[in-house]
Amino acid sequence: MGVWRRLLVFGGVSLRGCGGVRVPLGGSRLVICRRQFSGAESETLKQRRSQIMSRGLPKQKPIEGVKQVIVVASGKGGVGKSTTAVNLALALAANDSSKAVGLLDVDVYGPSIPKMMNLKGNPELSQSNLMRPLLNYGIACMSMGFLVEETAPLVWRGLMVMSAIEKLLRQVDWGQLDYLVVDMPPGTGDVQLSVSQNVPISGAVIVSTPQDIALMDAHKGAEMFRKVHVPVLGLVQNMSVFQCPKCKHKTHIFGADGARRLARTLDLDILGDIPLHLNIREASDTGQPIVFSQPESDEAKAYLRIATEVEHFMKFIFQRTHLEKHLVWLRLRERESRASQGYKAKADVDNH
Repeated sequence: MGVWRRLLVFGGVSLRGCGGVRVPLGGSRLVICRRQFSGAESETLKQRRSQIMSRGLPKQKPIEGVKQVIVVASGKGGVGKSTTAVNLALALAANDSSKAVGLLDVDVYGPSIPKMMNLKGNPELSQSNLMRPLLNYGIACMSMGFLVEETAPLVWRGLMVMSAIEKLLRQVDWGQLDYLVVDMPPGTGDVQLSVSQNVPISGAVIVSTPQDIALMDAHKGAEMFRKVHVPVLGLVQNMSVFQCPKCKHKTHIFGADGARRLARTLDLDILGDIPLHLNIREASDTGQPIVFSQPESDEAKAYLRIATEVEHFMKFIFQRTHLEKHLVWLRLRERESRASQGYKAKADVDNH
């Protein structure tokens, strides 16, 4: 072990061991205990700590039948995250009708997907005892809102929430999906970490208004995904501008280009701007999302452009991941070849 340094001072009498340090504190002195490790011992301690931490992390397991998972997140509530998630899922399906898209609502305390997608009822169970998603507008949907009463509050502690998230992730029969869009709760808490560490996520979309208060939390959300090694596809600047329907004057109610400045700070892209428009709110409240109900409107086209950008970045990430896997495979082959040649050379020497 290392060397313990102790200093005990009381009433002006000191007992010093192995060279301590005295710190004045009023009329007496403060006790300081310090443990020093040599370089080798410190490195061993770090390795041991890493082993313990890695042992405690869950292993990622893909969701059966789902090719790519896209999470839509925000650091703060009320910035239009769920509206963006719903319209993004519809836009992904609209851009390519051959793609199967699902929508998972893991905002346990405030599920919005049932109302926005005009869905009610309890999921049926398959023969394998898995919940079947409810379907509307061509999108398979699952939410805690299907399992509890609409007005019933969920007064749950962390363990119950984690259990519910696990069921939503693992006990749903999604069939075959190209994209699963996940509507995350606001913040950077247990649910975000649980989803990020249990499921391989292809990319994260961060939603924020241009307001400084919202951007502070959006920054934290992006950094959280980076810490858990989830690619951040970019930022969506929601409620970017309001245009008067009569005089057409544009007003930046929440500020101008705040998300763009944050994107530059984080070295990320802006996936698109969504205006503050009455049609978007009304369409969401009536359960007819604007991408479905008004596909030719400027607001719907903004979501369609965002979906195109998301698909572009997803293809880039897939190609990069495929290349990285290929490089790893080549390195393994090279290592095996060197090992084989070394073994053969050793055998030749032994024979001589």
